[in-house]
This record gives sequence, structure tokens and C-alpha cells, in this order.
Amino acid sequence: MSTAYDLVIRGGTIVDGTGQAPIIGDVAVAGGKIAAIGKIDGAGAQEIDARDRIVTPGFVDIHTHYDGQAIWSERLSPSSSHGVTTVVMGNCGVGFAPCRAADHALLIKVMEGVEDIPEVVMAEGLPWTWETFPQYLDALDARQHDIDVAAYLPHSPLRVYVMGQRGADRAPATPEDLAKMRDITRAAMEAGAMGFATSRLVIHRTADGRQIPTFDAATDELKAITAGMADAGRGTLQIVLDAFRGMDNELPILREVVESCRRPATFTIGAGNAGPPNWTSTLANLSAATAAGLPITGQVLPRPIGLVCGLELTIHPFVTCPSYRAVAQLPHTEMVKTLRDPELRRKLISETPEPGHPLTAMGRTWAWMFPLNDPPDYAQPLSNSMAAQAQAQGRTPEEVAYDWMLERDGHALMYVALGNFHDGKLDAVYEMLTHPDCVIGLGDGGAHYGAICDASFPTSTLNHWVRDSGRISLAAAVRMLSRRPAEAVGLRDRGLLRPGYKADINVIDAANLKLHIPTIVRDLPAGGRRLDQRATGYDATIVAGLVIRRNDEATGVLPGRLVRGPQAERP
Repeated sequence: MSTAYDLVIRGGTIVDGTGQAPIIGDVAVAGGKIAAIGKIDGAGAQEIDARDRIVTPGFVDIHTHYDGQAIWSERLSPSSSHGVTTVVMGNCGVGFAPCRAADHALLIKVMEGVEDIPEVVMAEGLPWTWETFPQYLDALDARQHDIDVAAYLPHSPLRVYVMGQRGADRAPATPEDLAKMRDITRAAMEAGAMGFATSRLVIHRTADGRQIPTFDAATDELKAITAGMADAGRGTLQIVLDAFRGMDNELPILREVVESCRRPATFTIGAGNAGPPNWTSTLANLSAATAAGLPITGQVLPRPIGLVCGLELTIHPFVTCPSYRAVAQLPHTEMVKTLRDPELRRKLISETPEPGHPLTAMGRTWAWMFPLNDPPDYAQPLSNSMAAQAQAQGRTPEEVAYDWMLERDGHALMYVALGNFHDGKLDAVYEMLTHPDCVIGLGDGGAHYGAICDASFPTSTLNHWVRDSGRISLAAAVRMLSRRPAEAVGLRDRGLLRPGYKADINVIDAANLKLHIPTIVRDLPAGGRRLDQRATGYDATIVAGLVIRRNDEATGVLPGRLVRGPQAERP
């Protein structure tokens, strides 16, 4: 019998991304698009039995940093291991284009400091076959990937490209500088940029500790650049506001820029762990902006914002202690043996760490530091913290952390919840997640290789918020993971299971979905290490109608392509 479709997924619980109640039925795919939904009589060249499984649209992560990894690798892992089928990179205003040859080292230092990607990895992995941003897009387009990629025009490279050393030194832009940045932005949008991204965050620093080129850039500069998006009639502004200066002070700046360019914008929103509920006024200001017709969304990580710490990673509590320098470069087994020496242990737990990158100081936030086990629990009781354990045991937090760090032959991990864990609960996260003007994001895949592994958040969302706590319905969670972020950046051809839409699909064993503890792999250029994180329970992940993962393993099929700019709604 001839086949009517390329693929038919049969008998699954279809959660279509609209937020409507699931239905039982089949999904047929032809030509990379969804052909039909319901009772499918025609056969597929390939068929998947989805009984007792949920069938969802592919997930969309609009905050990643795969700018380098997408150049040197075909697989955008760990995102593609967690049902993500489209990623947007270039966030926070950091990236690798536009860039002249003389500025390669400078941009590497920016990315090394802000996104924790080792210099040697970028030096070996980036061929620098581009100078302009359109040329960078062409380099992305020339490579096959497992999932789709899209890219923002990043502010730091743009500023340095136009202003040279003055841009790196954060000098004010002249009218001529602003005109050039506006023109380059318009051209980038026309070539396929998703928008323009920038950062105002004070802890975003280069590898040598300097403020990044975009820190505290004038509002007039942001207006001039986003006017380039207005000229092109497309593009979204992505911005990291400086929460340390207070969102009530920062949001008026964003609002002024959006009022000027009339383009959509999205920004990072979170909650502090202690003190007054600082997120409530942010949500109120956000609601006021959207009520005034300004298309602004807040991006929320659906679990605590945190760091993974350990002996093999970028950060742990003793990494800047003077006595640690003598063992820092030892092979791991020898290092662990040396650290077990009682005298060295005594010295290290009593030493005062030296100053370092702002994130290293956060590796001693004892009241919010927890042991990380398998499966990982990102919202543990406060009684599990290093501070609470120390108090209960009559020891210091340094002693408790030191001893835990040496468990599992020195492979033990710790998790520092830096935010989104107010009073040791996720109630603030729930309030933000369910706000009509917020979307899920902030996976940060492709960055913070030795400190963060949040690209697994889709699995966390389905497990914690839907299956375990029941606070969010399955239909609502799937919409949060697929259609809502796609809409926020103008990717309207995906995120829904409807005829005519892109056939990016997940088949998931939701009842047995499991997130595993992060592990260290060494698959970066120059043998660099990164945190990876597996999940089990993804029966199939499909991109453009082709199965890229089956039973939690890559198939080797690479249908992922560059998405050039916003995409129109499907009929």
C-alpha cells in the first residue's frame, strides 16, 4: 500500500500548544509540515506508536548562547536533549559578529567573562570566516544542525565594530557612531537577525574584570540602534536590565526605548531569595506597559537561578583561596588525594578567598548552597543548605562544603540558588510564570559551560510544575514551553500542532520523565569541558518532520537550519 504521509504519530495525547485541553488522536506529517490531526486513515512511511504518551509541539528557548557552539558543532546539546527544537542566540548583547580581525581577541575576552566559555575553546573552534553580521548568518546557514537556530545582533560586537577601542572603553557614541550602528542594525534585520540584544547588568564583565562595552550605554544609543529595527520593520529587542540598580529604575529606560522604536521587547525578570517581594512591582510595571500598547514580555526561568559548583567546574567555595593554587592544575585523582590531607584541609577552610570574578564570590553563599544528587532537586528544603547543616552539626559551612565536595571521588556537585527561591519557595516563580506578560526562557545553553546547566528547564517544568506539584496544567505548561516564547519573538510558524505549521514535535513519556544530574563532558574544541544534562522519557523529538532523537538518543539526522528573522503565521 502506498504511503500518504512521511510520518504518522498514532494514538497519543495531543497537547497542541494552544492551552486547550488535550485530545487523543493521530498527527500526520508531510513535507516538513503538519498535514492532519485527528483520526488518520492513511499510512506513514514512518510511524510512531504514541499510546500512553503526550504529543507536543517542539519547545522554543529564546535565551541561549550557542553563538560559538553552532559554528563548531552540529548538535546543540543539552537543549536538544530536552525537547527544544528552536533556539535563539546572541542574547545579552554578546556574540562574534560583526567583528574585524583585529578585535577577535577582545570579543573572546567578553564572551569568556560574561558567558564562561574558555578562551582556548573559542580560539580553536572559531574559524572567523566572517566580518559582518550577515556573513556570520551565512556561516551558520552553511552548517547543518540537529535543531533550528536564530540569532540576535549583539550590542557589544556592534559597538566595537563601529567605535573601535572607544567602544570597548565605553566612551559615549557620537552622532556619526549612532548613524552607523543604526544602518548596520537595519541591514542585519534585513539579512535575517531576530532582533537586537544588549545588557546593562553590572556583573557582566570581561575575562579581565572590565565592564563590558554595553554597560550603562546611553538611552539615546539604544534608541538609535532600535531605530534600525524600525527602519527594517522587524526585530525584537532583548535586554538584560541591571537588577542591582533596581528594576523600578531600569524599566522606565526600557519603556522609553520601546515607545521610541515601537518594536517588541523582552527582558529578564526574577525574584530575590530574601527581603521584600521585589518582583511584584516589576510585574505591575509590566502590566502597565502592555496596557499602554507596548509589546514587552518578561522572561522567567521556571526554577531557581543558580550555579553548579564542584572541583572540576569554574566555581567552588575554595577556588580563589591562596592555598588552592598549588593543587588547581593537578590531575583530578591526584588533586582529590592532596585535598584529603588534613593539614591542607585545615588551611583551606580557614583561609579568606581572594577577590575574583563576581560569580566566584557567589560560590560561598552558604544559606543557599545545597548538595546536588541524582535526580537533582533544585528546590530543596532550607534545612539541607550548607549553613543549616553546619549549624545542626556544630561545624562551619566551610567544613561541610569541603567534605561534600570530596564525595564521589571528588565528583560531587553543589547547587547555589542565587535567585527565584524567595524564602525557600517557588511561589514567586509561579506568580511570574502565570503572569500573562511573562514567558519561559533563560536556558543559557551554549554558555557558562563550567557553572550553569539550565537548558534542561523544559524537563524541570513538566516534572515539577505539572506532574509533581500539579500547580500548572499540562496544557498550560506546554503552551508556556512552545507557543508563548515563539510568539514573543515573532516565530509564528511553530509552537502549535496544527495543519500547515512546522512539524517540530515531541513524543514524551510524561509519567516516567526523569531529569538526571549534570555531568561533565569534554567535547569542546581543544578538549574543553562543559556541563551536560540528560533526560530519559523523550520517546522522540522531531524537527521539520524528521526524527532527530529516539528513546533519548540522537539519530544522527540533522534537519536543523538557520531561521532568518520573524516567521509569518501559517494558514
